[in-house]
Formats: sequence, structure tokens, C-alpha cells
Amino acid sequence: MRTPALLALCALAIPQAALAEITVGFAIAKSGWMEAYDTPAATAAKIRIDEINAAGGLLGEQIKVVEADTRTDRAEAAKAGLDVLDQGAQMMVVSCDYDFGSPAALMAENEGMNSFFLCAEDVKAGIQGVGPNSFSSSVLAPVQGATMAEWSHAKRGARTAWVLEDTFIEYNKGICKGFDWMFPQLEGAQILGRDTFKNDDASIASQITRIKALPTPPDVIMLCSVMPGAAAAVRQLRAAGINALILNGSAVDGSYWLDAVPDLSGFVVPVQGSIYGDDPRAEVEAFNTAYAAKTGARPSSQYAYPGYVLIDLWAKAVERAGSVEGAAVTAELEKMTDEPTAFGPRSFTAALHHQDAALMQIIEITDGKPARVDEWRISSPVPMAVLMGQ
Repeated sequence: MRTPALLALCALAIPQAALAEITVGFAIAKSGWMEAYDTPAATAAKIRIDEINAAGGLLGEQIKVVEADTRTDRAEAAKAGLDVLDQGAQMMVVSCDYDFGSPAALMAENEGMNSFFLCAEDVKAGIQGVGPNSFSSSVLAPVQGATMAEWSHAKRGARTAWVLEDTFIEYNKGICKGFDWMFPQLEGAQILGRDTFKNDDASIASQITRIKALPTPPDVIMLCSVMPGAAAAVRQLRAAGINALILNGSAVDGSYWLDAVPDLSGFVVPVQGSIYGDDPRAEVEAFNTAYAAKTGARPSSQYAYPGYVLIDLWAKAVERAGSVEGAAVTAELEKMTDEPTAFGPRSFTAALHHQDAALMQIIEITDGKPARVDEWRISSPVPMAVLMGQ
């Protein structure tokens, strides 16, 4: 039996810092191809953590970060999840992509702990895939497609469309699902046809032939793709003399790929915030400046932003719950309706731990230069059946 004196000595032996910390575990890709997505979003998350700590911490305690590398490998992701749990994680941040983040998120779920995907835009990165304590603060892919449909109809007079879907990943399919749901509902709008291709296809000549065979060119082409296939498709479409407005999702935000399509014009994407210094919200540019101060460069795409937002929302829920316990924090997150953030309002419900509608900034590339031209929030949320691909 331990005597009171021995218990007192044991208590003194515990580092006092350990008694005044909340630990967030980052089980993310620090190597492999997912690192290009995870590192910017994780950096943004740590910026928000630093801000919270500087303001006095969370529940009066400092937030500590522990990390493990998933190596962009599903099996390693599960190990990384266990690793940060062993390091004392009380909440887990996992990779952007559902497929590569979910093995770690499931480790958190098994412990009744909250997990947040850095920027997942697949509905399964939540209740529908991982479990009741899993969330993503990013905007679902179908919302991006629906935004492009409604905005192009209202602001560019689009009445006809051709859908060109890259079958590479679920994200691409999600963009098209949102467009396919929204566009035909709009007055006078019609999808003239659709085609598919694979991201690594060397040529989309046959798809281009079918577009050019239309009696009248489409007003817009909904291109549901990611790099590098998206750039190759855009280059071929323009080289073939197809000058329709090309729409895509947030995944192709950034100017890093524009050398592949010199002097590109008429290319539009929806984003959560502008990296180009022209976002009308002062908070967005303040973040861009803070990110540059921390890393030496501004964000290269909008995918840094969800990392900042997830910590902001989680911390608010923890304060309201008075605890980091998973179920208590989940209950507070699910009460959030149009919760203000630096990058627009966010909402969660007991049925959906993602954004089925969001205020999006509209970025258009003209003469090879991207710039914010508008903002748009879809008139009604994307239905669950569409989000689930039904």
C-alpha cells in the first residue's frame, strides 16, 4: 500500500507542465504525395493553436502538439493514430483525404475521442464513414459543383453544359454529383451530355470530338478533375478551339500549374478564401500574412484554410462543453449553425459533420492570372441523398 508520504512524492515527481496541457495529436502525412496537402493545413492548424495559447490557452491550459507520420500509407496511418494516442493525444487531426485519414480517425473513434480531417471533402469523413465523433470543417465536393452550377447560371448566363468527369478519385465524382443535381433545376438549363476520362490519360481527343460535334457549343464545361490530369485536359480543350467557360472544384486552386496552359482565360473555381490578396474579409488576409511569416511564403492554395478552421471550431466546442471528452465536444459541435469563422460560417448537425452549403469565393483565371471575381452561397443545401451518391 502506498503511504500518504509516498503519494505526495509521486505527485511531486510528475512534471507540472503535464498537469496543465491539452494534447492534440497530428497523425498526418509528413512524407509521400499526401504531404503536399497535409503540411499546409497542419501548419494552419498550428497557427490557430499558437494564437489560442498566446491568449491564455484552452480551458486555462496550453495546447500541446504531438505528431506521427502516416507516410501516405493506409497501414501506416493506423500505426500513426496509435502512436499519437500513446503520446497522450486527447483529440486527433488526420490526413486531408478520407482514404488515407480514416485508419487513424478510427483509432480515435475507438477511444471515444474527436477526430478532425484536415480538409476532407467526402461525406464518409464523418458519421457516415468513421463514426459519431469525426468531423471535417472543409466544404463537401458536391457543394463545390453545385456552387459552380448556380453561379454560372446566374452570373454568366449559362444555359447549356457538358460534364467531363475524371474517374480518378471520389472527390472528382462528388463535384460532378453536385453539378448534376443543381444545374438541371435552374430555369432553362440543360446538360447536353457527359463523358469520362482517367487522370493519367495521355489524350482526351475522343471526348473533345464529341463536344465539337454538338450542333451548338456548350456555355460551360464542368470539368471534375484534379492535378495533373486537370491541367492536361484544360490544355487540350483550349488547343482544340473549345472556348467555353471551364468550371472545376477547389482542388485546382492556385497558380502553380498555370505554366502548363499559358495565358489561360475563362477558368473558374470556388474556394473557401482567396490566397491572392483580394479577399474582402480582413481576417483572411491576416491569416495569409501570418502563414507567410511562419513559413516564408503565402499559402499556395485554399487547402491551408480548413486546418485553421477546424482548430477554431473544436476549441469553441471544448470551451462550451467545459471538457475535451469526445461525446461532450461532439454535442457542442452539433449545435453550431452558421458559426462565424475567418473563412465564413460553418454548421454541423447530428446527421452531418460536414458543410452541405457554404459561402464560397469565386476565382477566375484571365490571361493566366487568377483573381477573386465574386462570392456565392448556394440557395439550398445539397441533399443527403446526393452527398451519398444515391
